[in-house]
Amino acid sequence: MRSNPERRTALVDAAIEVLAAEGARGLTFRAVDTAAAVPNGTASNYFANRDDLLTQAGLRIHDRLGPNPADLDQPPSAEFLTALLQLLRHRLTADRTGYLALLELRLEATRRPALQQALTERVRANLEENRALHEAHGLPGDPLVLYCAVGGLMLEQLTLPGVLPEGALEDVVQALVHPGT
Repeated sequence: MRSNPERRTALVDAAIEVLAAEGARGLTFRAVDTAAAVPNGTASNYFANRDDLLTQAGLRIHDRLGPNPADLDQPPSAEFLTALLQLLRHRLTADRTGYLALLELRLEATRRPALQQALTERVRANLEENRALHEAHGLPGDPLVLYCAVGGLMLEQLTLPGVLPEGALEDVVQALVHPGT
């Protein structure tokens, strides 16, 4: 296997583009080579097989969608939490391709145990990190409920825009962070 990290990242990013545009069935080494604008056969030099490529794409998506550590360095408050959730929405909206590819990978993971295990470990670790951050900062609301609510809202917003009214995220976050206000 080749070890050029920049080329590997470019190929994985191209795989994410293919997943978002064509779905998991459209993800082939040749499609990745074309999307990355590299010679045919390049992707097969970097990934042992299609499962390896799918797993690497799943892990890379979380890196792309994850927060910038500087965004987390603010005093704890309900406003901080609201700003973080709005930042998450912005990141997911800005990298719509990454989010749609992640949805494709989650569906594909139901048929591929190794991919399911890799994604489960990564998402579980992210959720635990979010919970720890939430508790360490003494933020309001339940982090699991917020995770589920924001995930559902983003699914609607990015796959069926127009279903939810404008400001739905803010309204839901307000209700969860400041119940009864």
